[in-house]
Amino acid sequence: MSRRQLERGAALRGMVSPDGIVPLGVDFPEDGSGPDSDCHILHLDMDAFFASVEQLRHPEARDRPVIVGGTGPRSVVSSADYLARAKGVHSAMPMARALRLCPEAAVFPPDGAAYRQASEAVMDILRSVTPVVQPLSLDEAFLDVSGARRRLGGPVRIAAMIRERVRSEQRLTCSVGVAANRFTAKLGSTHCKPDGLLLVPTANVRGFLDPLPVGALPGVGDRTEQTLVRLGLRTVGQLARYEPDMLRMELGNKAGSRLAALARGVDESVVVQETADKSVGAEETFDEDVADPDVVDRELLRLAEKVGRRLRASGQVGRTVSVKLRRADFSTITRSRTLAESTDVAREISAVARELYAASGLRRTPLRLIGVRVEGVTPEEQAHRQLALGEEDSGWRDVERVMDRVTARFGPGAIQSAVLAKRDENDV
Repeated sequence: MSRRQLERGAALRGMVSPDGIVPLGVDFPEDGSGPDSDCHILHLDMDAFFASVEQLRHPEARDRPVIVGGTGPRSVVSSADYLARAKGVHSAMPMARALRLCPEAAVFPPDGAAYRQASEAVMDILRSVTPVVQPLSLDEAFLDVSGARRRLGGPVRIAAMIRERVRSEQRLTCSVGVAANRFTAKLGSTHCKPDGLLLVPTANVRGFLDPLPVGALPGVGDRTEQTLVRLGLRTVGQLARYEPDMLRMELGNKAGSRLAALARGVDESVVVQETADKSVGAEETFDEDVADPDVVDRELLRLAEKVGRRLRASGQVGRTVSVKLRRADFSTITRSRTLAESTDVAREISAVARELYAASGLRRTPLRLIGVRVEGVTPEEQAHRQLALGEEDSGWRDVERVMDRVTARFGPGAIQSAVLAKRDENDV
């Protein structure tokens, strides 16, 4: 996807109202100097994720309420779309009751593999923006976009761009909260669902928080809420004005201090970058469907180079190479091959990826999206490559490490393989 496309998707127009909501209005400056200037934390929450994935897999159910869950006598609802929620259906509800409330619903059993695949594709989009991504579950994550602002603009523009990419590349919707800390960003995403974006500028945090019920704060369960109500504290604003020492006496030192801080919009927790990936991948959605095998081969090489760079940057290698091929009708196939030795070399990854594409039977089929992924990832120091007798190291790993250093210093495109350079020259 070109920068022009990213900017077009990120061209959110907005002004900040006292409660933090971003309605239509003035432009957010591209340099991030607007009201989002210190709001570098994003919280992304997919909308009715499991149900939305099932709607993609079962287009015939698109105009019906969708419920995900078992159908046995003791089964419960795992997920429900917003049509079903409007009828009163919610997660953890007994399925029998859900079907009484919404008898017209289409019910699908949970498919963990499909949800993990869709989740990984979304997380790949987030990781392409910043490496500081902290997944909380399959359908939500925190991001710290401080390091991406120079490249992509201010936080609101980045959030809008992410939402557009999730929609266009995965045909799913998400809601994003933007704020200066994790707590406020997460509340922001909750309050703009479904399919929304909400900025809570630092100057407006209290105006956003004060009217909320105390039950909106994390850690406030039924018992704690009853205690707060007994003290006359029904809103976050009332809690923020309550004496912290008195709150600690009622709730205990740790819980009291935590709630007193949150009520004032203070949260010093940081986004913790996820531990080493179990897989590393990259995808490309074409502007127009592509059937030319030469074009697909070149894009597989480009994606393999991205994957190789990410592996080397994280000090990891992997043994299984897979490709994703999505047709124009959105049907998708994946093919994979496990190598004899782990690798982080783009030349090796791309060779396998192109062979998998050649054997897929789709070489002249119009494709909307392609992807390359390396799975079975482990730290490089734990994977020792054993050369056969008389075999010499190809040296490509050293070449690509030099390319990494040039790219880090001069930026993407400063150095690339001859095949890609020739393609770019032809595009001029």
